[in-house]
Amino acid sequence: MLKKSKQKFIFDPDYCHNEREVESKLIVSYLLPALGYSINSWRQEIKFNRFRLDFFAESSQTKNGVVIEAKHPDKNLNDHLAQLKGYMIYLDLTYGLLTNGKEIRIYKRATGNTIQLVFHCFAYGIENKIDEIRALIGRETLANSSNTDVNLKMTDVNMKIIAIYHNKGGVGKTTTVVNLAATFSKAGKKVLIIDLDSQANATFATGLVNFGDEEKDNLKDNYIYHLLKSRKSFSISDVARSSRFCSHTIDVIPSHILLMKHEKELNEYKYVQGILIKKLEEVKDKYDIVLIDTPPSLNLYAGLALITADYLLIPSDLKPFANEGLDNVREFLEETNEFREMTNRPPIQTLGVLPTKISTNAKFIKGTLQKRMALIKQHYQFEVMDSIIFEREDLAKCTEQTLEIGELEVADPRSIHDFKSHSKSVNEFQELAQEIMQKIGLSS
Repeated sequence: MLKKSKQKFIFDPDYCHNEREVESKLIVSYLLPALGYSINSWRQEIKFNRFRLDFFAESSQTKNGVVIEAKHPDKNLNDHLAQLKGYMIYLDLTYGLLTNGKEIRIYKRATGNTIQLVFHCFAYGIENKIDEIRALIGRETLANSSNTDVNLKMTDVNMKIIAIYHNKGGVGKTTTVVNLAATFSKAGKKVLIIDLDSQANATFATGLVNFGDEEKDNLKDNYIYHLLKSRKSFSISDVARSSRFCSHTIDVIPSHILLMKHEKELNEYKYVQGILIKKLEEVKDKYDIVLIDTPPSLNLYAGLALITADYLLIPSDLKPFANEGLDNVREFLEETNEFREMTNRPPIQTLGVLPTKISTNAKFIKGTLQKRMALIKQHYQFEVMDSIIFEREDLAKCTEQTLEIGELEVADPRSIHDFKSHSKSVNEFQELAQEIMQKIGLSS
């Protein structure tokens, strides 16, 4: 559905419930007209020998064009890349667009029979991205390009490391980590989660705790402790495990309750402060984003996260106790930056305080919330993120899912994307991911 606001049409993906609605409401009614394609310049359900394309939009002066494929809103676009690639190669097309009504991706043929992601955005706010899309695959652009390269900004391949930290517990750190990871992965990013908290909440929330008793514990012999202790053995690849909480591939370095017993031991190793930096350097080409879940404390593991990360995100429910804890966060941050300076590492960049677990009460949002956000900047000198993660039932339930195997009930947590794809929380995490990518200079 399209809504008109200040002379600009706004697309609302909530009105797309199936593939046909993605085709009619997003592609036909919005994208094609916005990109300059008249009704005579595109064809739907067009057959090329053994292929049947959803859409083929053609420029006016040449046979150059773009293939557009629409999928159901619940479909993972990663599963349809091979199909799009086949179309582009067979038809000798430079560009292809893939969408499920919630995100839009544009791919470009590279050297050989490969395609590269050159543009990505979520459907919410697409009206602000139309100029960028038009510069790539607009009818006028393709008519003037004659299938030659356009000056493109390719996806960033520099790995970004983000620590999610607050020394106050219960403010939504783990919820932020795992659902942000799922959002980044859904956007085509290669993601690694590192759980540095002995409570192992991120390990649980990503579905890696699937044993019912100590004898079946398959984590205690290969988790974050072994990575930190060993200088030469136990690489990232040795310890990382593929998660099952999300339909998109995400690697996780798990934690374990035994980690708390090893803090004194690890503190005695001089090399431990830099071990994560060294081992992540070895996989810098494997991942786009590393998210580090941290303990709600000022201990060794929290310090390692801040020493290792490039960026810091501070989730907070903005309640008085959490706000008071921001003084501790600032002091801890200053101490960490002093250490980073001694080791010739630049200061960690603070992205801001992320309001989390926020009440959806309209009166609270208009009044108390605004005062609390203003206080963060005025009193604690931290910027506040534009994005807000509200307290919603969907977000709480997605990590509480279980699976019955015979007579056993096993934890089967889901990301919010996989638990309820139409949840408002999905939109909030998409907006957060976009804001973070913009701040850290990562191509969307």
